[in-house]
Amino acid sequence: MDAISVILPDDSQLSVEEGATVEDVAYEIGAGLGRDTVAGVIDGDLVDARTPVHDGARIEIVTDGSDEYIDVLRHSGAHVFAQALLRLYPNAKLAIGPWTDDGFYYDIYGVDLDESALDQIETEAQDIIDEDIPIERLSYPRAEAFELYQDNPFKRDILETEAAGEDPVSFYQQGEFEDLCKGPHVDSTGEIGAFKLLSISSAYWRGEEENESLTRVYGTAFESEDELDAFLTRREKAKERDHRKIGREMDLFSIPDHSPGCPHYHPNGMKIRRALEDYIRNKNDELGYEEVWTPELNKAKLWKPTGHYDTFTAEGEMFNWEQDDTEYGLKPMNCANHASIYANEQHSYRDLPIRFSEFGTVYRNEQSGELSGLLRVRGLTQDDGHAFVRPDQIRDEIAETLRSIEDIYGNFDLEVLYKLETKGENAIGSDEIWSDATDALRDALESDDLAYDVEAGEAAFYGPKIGINAKDALGREWTIGTVQLDFNIPERLDLTYIGEDNEEHRPVMIHRALLGSFERFMGVIIEHFNGTFPLWLAPEQVRILPVSDDNIEYAQAVAAELGEFRVTVEDRSWTVGKKIQTAHDDRVPYMLIVGDTEEEAGTISVRDRKEREQNDVEIGAFRAHLQQERDQKRIEPDFLGSTSD
Repeated sequence: MDAISVILPDDSQLSVEEGATVEDVAYEIGAGLGRDTVAGVIDGDLVDARTPVHDGARIEIVTDGSDEYIDVLRHSGAHVFAQALLRLYPNAKLAIGPWTDDGFYYDIYGVDLDESALDQIETEAQDIIDEDIPIERLSYPRAEAFELYQDNPFKRDILETEAAGEDPVSFYQQGEFEDLCKGPHVDSTGEIGAFKLLSISSAYWRGEEENESLTRVYGTAFESEDELDAFLTRREKAKERDHRKIGREMDLFSIPDHSPGCPHYHPNGMKIRRALEDYIRNKNDELGYEEVWTPELNKAKLWKPTGHYDTFTAEGEMFNWEQDDTEYGLKPMNCANHASIYANEQHSYRDLPIRFSEFGTVYRNEQSGELSGLLRVRGLTQDDGHAFVRPDQIRDEIAETLRSIEDIYGNFDLEVLYKLETKGENAIGSDEIWSDATDALRDALESDDLAYDVEAGEAAFYGPKIGINAKDALGREWTIGTVQLDFNIPERLDLTYIGEDNEEHRPVMIHRALLGSFERFMGVIIEHFNGTFPLWLAPEQVRILPVSDDNIEYAQAVAAELGEFRVTVEDRSWTVGKKIQTAHDDRVPYMLIVGDTEEEAGTISVRDRKEREQNDVEIGAFRAHLQQERDQKRIEPDFLGSTSD
C-alpha cells in the first residue's frame, strides 16, 4: 500500500500506510501508547480511535490522561442516560446527545419528564454504570440504518444530512442499547466514575422554532466522585453569580420580549458600560487608533467579495432583506466597513500602520434557544479595531496589542489565556504567507514570555489568530478578545499601498477586539465580581446616609463636594441601620454617615462594604482617596489611611 505522512503535536512527521487509523498511528509511535489509546484528534476534531487518517493530517493521540478524555467520557455518559431513559420510557424518541464543556445533554421527544423522573433515570443510569457494559462500535448499511429508524424522524434527518453519503453508517452499542453516532466513546460504561443529571429545559429540533419542541436533559460525568462534588460546588456558586440574577438585583439591564437577544441598558448598567468605553477609548488612543463610525445598515454587496456574506447567510446568521430590487443587511461585523474607509484614498508605505477603532454594533441571527442573557445575544457592540500594516510591521504591532491586553485584563483581575490558532483546510493564500504570519504571531507571544496553547487547524480561512480567553474567579474560561491576521480582505477588496519601490503592495489587515463585545464582557465581569464592582466600575460609588431628615441638607452639600463621582443621598426616613444594610445589599463601595456630630465638625464617617469604619474624616481627604483608588483602578483597595501610595 502507498505510504502517507501525518503530523504529530511536536510538528514531526510520521509515515504510515494509507488507510491507517488513529490507533495504528499510536502503535507506530509505541506499543504502550497504542494500548492506551482511547480516541484521537484529527485536524482539531475529536474522533474514534478507529478513524482513518489522511495524508498531511495533524494527529493527537487521546489517552485517559489527555485533556480530551473528559469529553469522550461525557459522550458515553450521554449514551448511558439514553439507555436508562429507554429502559424506563421505551416509547421515547432520541434526537441528539453531544458532550459540552460542562457535561452533556440529550434532546428527546414523546415523553414528559420532571425532577422526580430525573431521579429515577439517574438511578437506572447508575445501575448501567455498575454493570460495566462494553461499548462497541458497529457499522450498518445505510438502507438498514434507515430501516432501524423508520419511526424516528430525528435520526432519519441526521442520516440524510450529517451522515449523508456515508455507507456503512457508524453506530455504538452497549448491551441492548445502540445509537447512531460517530463517537468517540470509552471502552465500557464502568469507566464513568461519577454521573449526575442536572436539569431539564426545552429546545427546538435544529434550533428552529418552526420545528418540533423537544425536551433537553442536561447531565455531567467525571472520572471520580470528588471531581463531581467539586463541579457541583462550583455550579452552585455560579448560580449565585448568574449575571441575569445580579442584573435584576442591581437594575443593570433587561431583555424585553419585543427585543429578543438585544439588551436594554438601564441607567446603572449604562454607567458601567460608559466606564468600559472610556477605558478602552483611552487604550485605543495609546495604541494610535483613530476612532471611526460606520452604519449598521449596508447593501449586502459590501460583504460578498470577502466571502463573509456566503458564510453568514449559509449559517443563517445574517439579517438581510430585499428592498427596491436591492438586497440590504444589518452588518454582522465591522471589518468590511473599515476596509472601505481605508480604500477611500491612496496610501504610502510611510502612512502605515493605519489604525481604525469603532464601538460598532453588529447583529447575528442567533437561534432563540441559544440566547443567554448578555453572554449570547443578537445585537452586540464590539470594541473593534483594524490596523492596516506592512508585512514587516506585523510582529511589533501584535506585540504592542498583546501588552495592552495584559494590562487591561489585569485591571479586572482576570487571568489571560492565549490560543494560537493555525492554518486549517479551508485556508486561502500561500503556505509561505501563512508560515510567516504564524511565526509573527508566535514571536509576538514569545517576545513577552506569554504562555500559549496551539490550536492546530482552528484558524479562520483568512489568516492565523490569537484567541484570548479569560479565567474568572471561579476558574471558568471565557472566550472574549481576539487578534487575527487577515490576507483575505486586502486581496479580495484590492487594498494597496505604494511601497518604497513606488510599486503597489498589499497591506496586511489585523483584526483585534480587546474586550470582545461589551455585552459578553459585562456578563463575564458581573459574574466574576459577583456584582461587587471595583470603585471605578461601580454604578453607584458612594451613598451618603443622613442620620435624620435634619441632616439631609448637609448630606447634599457633601455630595456636591464629591460631584466628580457617582454619589447618591439616601433621603428616605429610615433608621441608620436599615440604610446601611440596604447600601450593603446594593453593593455600594462606600457609605458616608453624616449626623449632627459630622455636620458640626464639617466631616464625615466612612464605612466600606467590607464593614470597615473610620470617623471624623475630612471631606477633602476622602475625595483624594477616591481619586487615587479610581485612577489606579484598584480591585481590592486598602481602606482609608492604611497606605500612602
